[in-house]
Amino acid sequence: MKIAILTGAGVSAESGLGTFRDVGGLWTQYDLNEVATPEGFARNPALVHDFYNARRANCASAAPNAAHQALAVLAASTHEVTLITQNVDDLHARAGSPKVIHMHGQLMRALCADCDARWNAPEVMSPQDDCPACGASATRPDVVWFGEIPYHMDEIAHAVATADLFVAIGTSAEVYPAAGLVELAQGQTLEINLEPSARANAFDDHRFGPATQVVPAWVAEMC
Repeated sequence: MKIAILTGAGVSAESGLGTFRDVGGLWTQYDLNEVATPEGFARNPALVHDFYNARRANCASAAPNAAHQALAVLAASTHEVTLITQNVDDLHARAGSPKVIHMHGQLMRALCADCDARWNAPEVMSPQDDCPACGASATRPDVVWFGEIPYHMDEIAHAVATADLFVAIGTSAEVYPAAGLVELAQGQTLEINLEPSARANAFDDHRFGPATQVVPAWVAEMC
């Protein structure tokens, strides 16, 4: 079976990586317009780097949970699995998933805004960092900010449209274009979430509960 899976922040929440809506979480301490937009970076790159340095440290100290591990098991099964994530963390890869399509970029990678080079980000980045490819002091986190186009959209759209089963896990379905992927699905659709998302009515089937419980149970059935 061809399975396309989209994961959101709810998959990594139980590993200690907060979502946008967590009360008192890292995101609530900052104005998103200042730390997650190209305009905010242009105004105050030091603030943006400080924010992502904190997120990178948080990610480095986190560990994959049972949901990440279960999806890696599914990827190693006889099913043809395409794993797409809105998350910028590296927990899917650390859990053993062989290929992950990061539509919103990767927190542990750096990008040169001048020449588009990419490399593994150091633990701490600053506005003074030079690009190793062109030497410009234009380095930024390799993440997709609000107002920017997500990565790999043609590949993602094809995977969802040709899948026998499309599964959305731990996503609020409030951020586009990810929220609209269910509309591209030609096969069966399943939502796995803590509670119904904003697009719950678009799915054929639903399973609700903590990702660390519901995802392993579903994978066990599939394998």
